[in-house]
Amino acid sequence: MVWNYPEISLEELMNLVKGFVDIMILASGYQSSGRLAHWDPHNIKKLFQWASFFEHVLGQMRSSDIYQDSIKELDAAIHEMASSPSFPQGFADLSIHTLERARNFVVGHLFHTLPLRDSHLRAFLIAIVEMDLEHISSSEHDCIKVYLDKLAMNNSEFNSLVERKGLVKNSAVELEDIEARQTATCTDNDLTKLTIQEMVRRRSAASCIRTVGTGLDILSSAVRSSSCADLDNNLSKEELKNERGQASVGGKDQLADFITWNNWKSVNLSYFIHKRTVKLVSGASLIFSGPKLSWVQVFEQLNASEKCKEVDDLCETTELMLLGCIASKWNRIIEYFMSVSYHSFSISKLYQEVCNLLSGRSESFHLKEESLDSKEKGILDYLAGFLDGQLHKLWKLSPVLVAVAIPLWSPLFVMYLNEIETQLKGDSSELRCCSCIQERKKHEDCQLAERIWCLHIFHVGGSHIIYGASTG
Repeated sequence: MVWNYPEISLEELMNLVKGFVDIMILASGYQSSGRLAHWDPHNIKKLFQWASFFEHVLGQMRSSDIYQDSIKELDAAIHEMASSPSFPQGFADLSIHTLERARNFVVGHLFHTLPLRDSHLRAFLIAIVEMDLEHISSSEHDCIKVYLDKLAMNNSEFNSLVERKGLVKNSAVELEDIEARQTATCTDNDLTKLTIQEMVRRRSAASCIRTVGTGLDILSSAVRSSSCADLDNNLSKEELKNERGQASVGGKDQLADFITWNNWKSVNLSYFIHKRTVKLVSGASLIFSGPKLSWVQVFEQLNASEKCKEVDDLCETTELMLLGCIASKWNRIIEYFMSVSYHSFSISKLYQEVCNLLSGRSESFHLKEESLDSKEKGILDYLAGFLDGQLHKLWKLSPVLVAVAIPLWSPLFVMYLNEIETQLKGDSSELRCCSCIQERKKHEDCQLAERIWCLHIFHVGGSHIIYGASTG
């Protein structure tokens, strides 16, 4: 293929594409340093001028058959640029088709960048109105009247959508409706109309998110409040108190075990479905979707910041990495954990069965290790270095997260198990997490026992969840 478009060379055009991407990154509202980026109507107009330029060039090239090879060459060059590990992952889907609808792309990017601050929105709307007025004034004498008439038509067209409340089913209809309207390129230069579409679309998405968040809060609260209920056999709290309830779980001792087990299950399940956890796993999935070089830089910057030197920030960073290890298995983990049924247990027996896994590691197990996702290996390797000498971070996290996220082959698993053994023996430890007396209670219902139970659930009974195929 030979570039034959006479107005601009391929190299010059690609340099402009790279510049456009840089400006779009700034348009996200942040500078490379992390500081807020100031966007006024003048800068936003410049961004739309860039977008109009690409639409014009590609429109000219599409209009003639003699430039079809040049279009293919440009598309290949953009694909190669976007495939680079150092290319911003938020624009990885950039293509020649994106640039053909560059103004739509700009509006969508600006409106779906979070947070959309009031000052940003105000500057954007001022720029949009001014650009539409400038366009109308080139062919109409009373541009204000023409613009207001068009605005009234737009208001009428979208009135039914705007008046709808935040019900999920209504929001879904709005999104489908608006998506269909956006399939056409903004050829009529009506940026105001396109902006209204995006505002309604963003409102609909926000409504769905709020509804899901409310549902998660209700579900999480319900799970936590059911800690004294038998989730598997539908035994009520009242039934557990009478003789029939005691007989069904094997007497008073097992009744106490049942209540303890059910409380653990409720608390750990509520961690998985808590709104905060869902937000974190979503963020972790996005962070680790990029190449290792990119996400390592993110965590290096976090570790270097003054704020992250606080213990809580370090623990949240550790939590984010562990969630990144299990993001692709999220649904299967929750489904399996909900299916686990009660059985009488001895913490010492559960612990011994977990330890037996270490002594039984064989060549077949190493084959399992080799079959694990390379992304998961990369996260765990980095986490091992991050936790060097600071294992206490694991003890501040949910027991079920640590149990399911750290596989048997990881050095972290051995370190974690060694610390559990230290505490079981009653040896002094700065990481001691329970206050029970070993001779009296034998760690049967303390936090340490909960961690052993979680390890047993996933490594002895649910190893297929950890080492099975990753299907989100």
